[in-house]
Amino acid sequence: MDNNRDHSAEQFLRLIQESRRGKFKIYIGMSAGVGKTYRMLQEAHALLRGGIDVSIGFVETHNRLETQALIEGLPMIPRRNVFYKGRELEEMDLQTILNRHPELVIVDELAHTNVPGSRNEKRWQDVLEILDAGINVVSAVNIQHIESLYDDVYEITGIEVAERVPDRVLQAADDVVNIDLPADELITRLREGKIYDPANVETALRNFFQAEKILQLRELALKEVVTAVERKVETTMPVNTQFRHERLMASISSNHVVARRVIRKTARLAAYYQARWCVLYVQTPAEDSDHIKLDVQRHLINNLKLATELGGEVVQVKNRSIFNALVEECEKRKITTVCIGKPHFNLLQVILRTNAFNQLLTKLSESDIDLVILS
Repeated sequence: MDNNRDHSAEQFLRLIQESRRGKFKIYIGMSAGVGKTYRMLQEAHALLRGGIDVSIGFVETHNRLETQALIEGLPMIPRRNVFYKGRELEEMDLQTILNRHPELVIVDELAHTNVPGSRNEKRWQDVLEILDAGINVVSAVNIQHIESLYDDVYEITGIEVAERVPDRVLQAADDVVNIDLPADELITRLREGKIYDPANVETALRNFFQAEKILQLRELALKEVVTAVERKVETTMPVNTQFRHERLMASISSNHVVARRVIRKTARLAAYYQARWCVLYVQTPAEDSDHIKLDVQRHLINNLKLATELGGEVVQVKNRSIFNALVEECEKRKITTVCIGKPHFNLLQVILRTNAFNQLLTKLSESDIDLVILS
């Protein structure tokens, strides 16, 4: 009885905390220059005229004249000056925002990395702290900075994006709005010097700003917003609506490249289904601490950390049979979908492992568990 009372109290406390939390709106775009900051500032002026206490926490205009013009007339919280490696840098002043406590604050460049020694490592962590203080936030991010899309973006652009935002941050948003622009119009803006300094235009055109790349990134951005809308619909459905509660499991090996892709794609699926998910790593005797190479162990640790950052639960078990461990964990955790990487076996390995794979298929089909093989 006491446990039930404690659980009920925890649920009620969570409801109270959620009601006190600020509302969160994110503008998302396929690239720099589509007009995310411009739209945020337009909205800030409209809210200010409507009597809302709005302040600019941090906005980066990139010296774009039309964007700079919109800053005029908006209350601004001064940035803090930080000295790092002999240079004076400007950062958003988180503590002043919390002390000032406006109704709504504009915070640009959600994926930004703060200067070392700051209260939080990333700006999105600052934003979560602001929201927890009951302050509403409007922010912006480019599609290439979303963690689970890292592999897709790299495949499209060939660029390794260092600054990334965990998917759970977007999932925490109350509203996600796509700022769209046709590829040819974006390239025209670039050529006119409205995005980057004219000296950098030709380099941008040869690399990131190519029509086919922009179109693919545009598709990713549109899909992200559709997923956010579907997630919103599902979370506002009547309580008595019947649907299967999905629970996903990503089964990974020590192959760090395949594992990282499986983790990110499983996170995407889990976000789509609004499902709980976990990552299973089975340590066989061949991969115990005495046998596994240090670089492999380091990659494995990084991948398990990535899974946690994306909102997954990490499950590590020791077993001589990966098949047996997988089945046991599926039954224990009531898994509905298992995600694995596409096997890259040679002919001999296929012959040796076919029986175990068939056993896995048979067992999963008996349990009404879906198997997804990810490329």
